[in-house]
Amino acid sequence: MDPTARGRGHGARLLERAESDARELGLTEVRLYTNEAMSENLTYYPRRGYQETGRRTEDGYRRVYFRKKISPAPFKI
Repeated sequence: MDPTARGRGHGARLLERAESDARELGLTEVRLYTNEAMSENLTYYPRRGYQETGRRTEDGYRRVYFRKKISPAPFKI
């Protein structure tokens, strides 16, 4: 990531959008993964409410998987 882009809330907005889209689709959780080498992500996602669910090596990448339970969208009449 470009260092000048850090701390401007771009990551938070992307996660909020993913969670909002999932909620509108009636999903109950959001899942994601990151490369284990991206150590800042390993602390960032838990701060945003994500729980680590596993680690695997796939296609030569050491991946760390996360999920976050979300509440459904309010019912609209």
